[in-house]
Amino acid sequence: MRDLPKNRISERALTVWKTAAIISSMIGWLITIAVLVLTIIFDWAFWAFIILIILTVLESIFSIFIFPKLKWKRWRYEVHEHEIDLQRGVLIVKRTIIPMNRVQHVDTQQGPLLRKHDLATVTISTAATVHEIPALDLEEADQLRDSISRLARVDEDDV
Repeated sequence: MRDLPKNRISERALTVWKTAAIISSMIGWLITIAVLVLTIIFDWAFWAFIILIILTVLESIFSIFIFPKLKWKRWRYEVHEHEIDLQRGVLIVKRTIIPMNRVQHVDTQQGPLLRKHDLATVTISTAATVHEIPALDLEEADQLRDSISRLARVDEDDV
């Protein structure tokens, strides 16, 4: 069996993922508050609202405090001369090997949260799929994009 990929994504990914989870949880809390108002107006069963609150609290705890840490611990990548090795997942760990000769193009992208923390995502496109290496330091992402691009061209020249 292969060794785990050596490189990790930036630890600042935790902050970005937690912030995104807080925003997402706020939507869940707004829905919960709306259900409370409807429960009061239409005299619905209050026990259903209590169950909804418990579920919303659990979702917030898991998505803000637990999943980002697990996701960061699992995310690894390594670029070899002939392939890119990715590992990710929280409950189910997924390992992907992308042959360099399948790479069609490589991009970097930043959303507002990534930009605020000087991070970028590297996107690797093949004919069938798009793979991402999220939350890399901006300079590391640019170097990785250029390195993969260079290695993919070398493979094309060898064919």
